[in-house]
Amino acid sequence: MDEMAEVREFLRKLLLSKGDRQPFADTSSFFLSGRLASIDVVELVVLLEKKFGIDFGEIGFDESQIDSIEAIQSLVQATKDAA
Repeated sequence: MDEMAEVREFLRKLLLSKGDRQPFADTSSFFLSGRLASIDVVELVVLLEKKFGIDFGEIGFDESQIDSIEAIQSLVQATKDAA
C-alpha cells in the first residue's frame, strides 16, 4: 500500500471539516494556498512525526516542506535517506 495513503486521507478529512470538497492532486498546495490554516499544520506535523519518525525539532520546520503531498513525499524520503 502507498505510504502516503494515510496522509492523503488525513488531508482529505481536514479539508472536508472546513467544507472544502474540491479534489486535490499530489502537487496541490494546502497551506500556502490558504485551503488549510496554521492550526492544521500542527495536526499534520504530529501525524508525520508519529507515522514517519520525522523530528521537526531536529530538522527545522518550513511550511513549504508539508504544503503538498509531493513535498511531504520528498521530506519522508530525505528523512529515510538521512537515517
